[in-house]
Amino acid sequence: MNRKTFIQKSTLLAFGASSLLACSNDNNKSQTNTTVIAPNIHTSKSKKYRWKMVTSFPPNFPILGESANLFADWVKILTDGRLDIKVYGAGELVPALEVFDAVSSGTVEMGNGTSFYWSGKLAAAPFFTAVPFGMNAQQMQSWLISGDGYDLWKEAYAPFDLIPFLGGSTGVQMGGWFRKEINSLADIKGLKMRMPGLGGKVLQKAGATAMTTAGSEIYTNLEKGVIDATEWVGPYHDYLMGFHKIAPYYYSPGWHEPSGQTEFTIHKPTYESLPADLQEALFTASMRIQAWMIGEFDRLNSLYLAKILQEGKVKLRTFPKEVLDQFRVLSKEVLEEVIEGDEMSRKVYESYRAFQKLSNPWYDLTEGAYQKLIKG
Repeated sequence: MNRKTFIQKSTLLAFGASSLLACSNDNNKSQTNTTVIAPNIHTSKSKKYRWKMVTSFPPNFPILGESANLFADWVKILTDGRLDIKVYGAGELVPALEVFDAVSSGTVEMGNGTSFYWSGKLAAAPFFTAVPFGMNAQQMQSWLISGDGYDLWKEAYAPFDLIPFLGGSTGVQMGGWFRKEINSLADIKGLKMRMPGLGGKVLQKAGATAMTTAGSEIYTNLEKGVIDATEWVGPYHDYLMGFHKIAPYYYSPGWHEPSGQTEFTIHKPTYESLPADLQEALFTASMRIQAWMIGEFDRLNSLYLAKILQEGKVKLRTFPKEVLDQFRVLSKEVLEEVIEGDEMSRKVYESYRAFQKLSNPWYDLTEGAYQKLIKG
């Protein structure tokens, strides 16, 4: 699939998947967290339900859009056709950034996207997608499933009549494509870079101009110099977008998005009206998507990174230490500003930060040490 076909097939969105996820003090916590909500006692086995799901991704968008289709297919199989979900890509029924409102109001039964899209409605929302210098996908999933994360997610969404479900993770993303090499903090000042979300706020504090550019416009803007750099997702999507043809420097790590957790949302009153077995089918399908997505991203990003390097036109780089150190300091400032005066954000971030602090030494001792070992 070339860049032109890729864009024609899936017009990318303004807030693409940049996007385009403490061990419990109670030994039983992980058991209770695997149930989304208390099962409904309704036991009808004959009634059929027809739902609509709207997404923030274009129809059939690689991996991210495909996950919604797979979810609907798996739910239909698990329920023997009693719950049939029709998926509508961004713009087919509602605009991409109106998914939250459409599900909250009950206009549709389900939505699919990423929580940081809703930061204007809920300050705590971005913490359930990614935090700069935060947890990786495995840690994030552990916090959500076995820590306090999922309970807090449900609590944050409850005032909007929404129940969140895990929708898969992109894993750690790349740091972006640059037209010029980044050797020091001086190269960040004045830089015009496409980066939404919390990471964009950090860039602005560092003296850059963070821009939210529609996905379909990124290539042209980068080619014409409207922007000097862009982040997107990882090698698979980035290659299909053609960034390797016009930006010679490809940077890691993705400090701004160490996990790209996505979500399904369900209108709470509608969910609670379902029989218990259908509720469980929805949760089971979401957990299967959670496992499937990271597998697809790891596989395809690995393949396309090799392809990019084999073609020999791209210079793979790591951000200089002084740049990353400054980004880390500024990230803390941004996060403090977000939680200031917002109790829900503070509550979520304190739990997030505590879990990361607890789990980092274990990852250093195991995952980190093992990676060093196999490199010799």
